[in-house]
Amino acid sequence: MSDTVTRGVRIVVVPSYLPEQSEPVAGRYLFVYQVMIRNEGEQPVQLLSRHWVITDGEGRVEEVRGPGVVGYQPRLAAGESFSYSSGCPLPTPVGTMHGSFEMIADNGDRFDALIAPFRLAVPSVLN
Repeated sequence: MSDTVTRGVRIVVVPSYLPEQSEPVAGRYLFVYQVMIRNEGEQPVQLLSRHWVITDGEGRVEEVRGPGVVGYQPRLAAGESFSYSSGCPLPTPVGTMHGSFEMIADNGDRFDALIAPFRLAVPSVLN
């Protein structure tokens, strides 16, 4: 799990493994992660873009950038939240993700709301 606050924007990420959609013999492990973005500040903010850094268990790094999240660029008034789910395939049973969401406040200030690192792991691998 990851829980980070940047300039009043809280981002919580909860990952889980999807064994029914994974093929370990073929080196394909599928993870899903639930993201909750909450504006705990006083000023409305809008999510403009995403940047993810995905590292597999062998240290290979992939970066993903793009506009919005799952087709949305949500605008959040003070106290509002936006949640979504997405997935990440890995060639290894363990990996990590971290990143940021580019935000813009109503006053025009742009900033990166950080997403702290979280682990993607097949449960049996960690035991």
